Amino acid sequence: MSVHIAAKKEEIAPVVLMPGDPLRAKFIAENNLDNVRLVNSVRNIYFYTGTYKNVSVTIGASGMGCPSIGIYSYELYYEFGVQCIMRIGTCGSYLDSIPLFKVINTDIAFSESTYAKTAFDYPEDHFYHQGTAFDIINQTAAAMNIPILSGSIHSGDAFYRADRELPAIAKANKCLAAEMEAFALFANAKYFKKTAAVLLTVSDNIITHQVISSEERERSLTTMTRLALEAAHKIHEAI
Repeated sequence: MSVHIAAKKEEIAPVVLMPGDPLRAKFIAENNLDNVRLVNSVRNIYFYTGTYKNVSVTIGASGMGCPSIGIYSYELYYEFGVQCIMRIGTCGSYLDSIPLFKVINTDIAFSESTYAKTAFDYPEDHFYHQGTAFDIINQTAAAMNIPILSGSIHSGDAFYRADRELPAIAKANKCLAAEMEAFALFANAKYFKKTAAVLLTVSDNIITHQVISSEERERSLTTMTRLALEAAHKIHEAI
């Protein structure tokens, strides 16, 4: 057990898939894993462990923002010995050419967040994906004929901003999209020398104002889910 995760150490798999929403974690686990069981419900942050093609996988929610995923990923790496965390979340596209439901494999996360500086005295405003998961995801996508994008994203601390213009850090670094968690996950993985990847599905377009519904965010991210599970299977073999 850890402070925020009540599972026993052996109940958490070496590879964890981490959506933000607890109900999305529940839906993905119950519809894709065999022998699935709930192993944590503290604060209604659900973690489920089961098997995918006979390989143990945990699916657990991160909550929203760098502080929240920072807590859960830290405890998973440090207390439970997890080797790889793959965030499977949603994002808002900064380009009108990127349509809804497009999948992005995050290469670099840029942020104005003070999370990494406060936690580890890391001065950087960006972190790369950590370990081999990024490459395995790209290889898996190619083998499955799933077209994905790879590139930089912006991890913002503020969902709502008085200034509606594209944030300067996102503009300067040609970020494809905005989300709120990748920066902290990559920082934690760097600190522990573990593996981390971030797969994102475009749930809204900041330029065109198109958006998918909350139910679709919970239940319809099937392309990303299939890719993440297949990649997790290969990552498990590689660690």
